[in-house]
Amino acid sequence: MKGKAGKSVLTSKIETEIDLLQRHVAMLKAIMDNEPIGIIRLSEMLEYPQHKVRYSLRILEQEGLIDPSPDGAVTTQKIQDFLDHLKDILETMSNTVNELRESIE
Repeated sequence: MKGKAGKSVLTSKIETEIDLLQRHVAMLKAIMDNEPIGIIRLSEMLEYPQHKVRYSLRILEQEGLIDPSPDGAVTTQKIQDFLDHLKDILETMSNTVNELRESIE
């Protein structure tokens, strides 16, 4: 394991995945608030490079959460169910993280 400033193999994957989830959720919220919205505007608004915006849009579309339209991305009817599910998952993860933190104190 590396020092405080270094990356650890034990934690780097989860950090990467959380960063990715954070980007996807930020993108989803921006689409919800501004739909229809295109890649360039999302990129400027969220300050992500266009290739990362495209990737997130592809993932959100594969999940059935957004659809493309001639004017940009729009949300689907699956949004609320997904957000409810995400809240449940995040609550479970938070509890697990707290338990883990307590176990090493």
